[in-house]
Amino acid sequence: MDYNKARELMVEQQVRPWDVLDGRVLDVMATLPREAFLPVAHRNLAYADLALPLAHGEFTMKPVLQGRALQALALDPADDVLVIGAGTGYLAGCAGRLARDVLALERHADLAQAASAALSEQSVDNVQVVVGDAFAWTTERRFTAILVAGAVDTIPQRFIDWLEPNGRMFVVRGRSPVMEAVLVRNDVNAPRIQSLFETDLPYLAGAAPAPVFKF
Repeated sequence: MDYNKARELMVEQQVRPWDVLDGRVLDVMATLPREAFLPVAHRNLAYADLALPLAHGEFTMKPVLQGRALQALALDPADDVLVIGAGTGYLAGCAGRLARDVLALERHADLAQAASAALSEQSVDNVQVVVGDAFAWTTERRFTAILVAGAVDTIPQRFIDWLEPNGRMFVVRGRSPVMEAVLVRNDVNAPRIQSLFETDLPYLAGAAPAPVFKF
């Protein structure tokens, strides 16, 4: 398979038509090899418009959604970024090519190890993958940008608390099958939420709505 050609087609036929027009985002998605972050069995689907399965019932985000998330955050070389849900490490790698420093949380040690190895192979040396559950992990560090790679029913306050003043966070919230991607800005008085687009995304572990019992 010609991965270089597939990568070019992904950018031009999927990502750009979905209103991803930021040149830096398009460039990083056109150069960082997505297939290098995937299990061998799924590499031929690396550039398909699909959410691909990973171990432990996890899934990747579709390329178009990854592009929109990166564009919404408008990362620059001074940003410190937290990625919640490292998965394969690809999205954290893209953020690493755009920002100063990236910390990526991953619940599963084997996925974290594979992501770290892939990042190292691609010489993305400003991304650290940490094993941790976003609903149990604690840190005194604050970030200028947060990218949440899974949906939440409601936005956890702890995620907002990890933002610096005037920091911003991309997150998908709501109830499947119609969810809302939003940009949260940590303004001085209260968080400000900007609606971006509708989508659907698997929930982060621990972030799904409580089951509704029907009689």
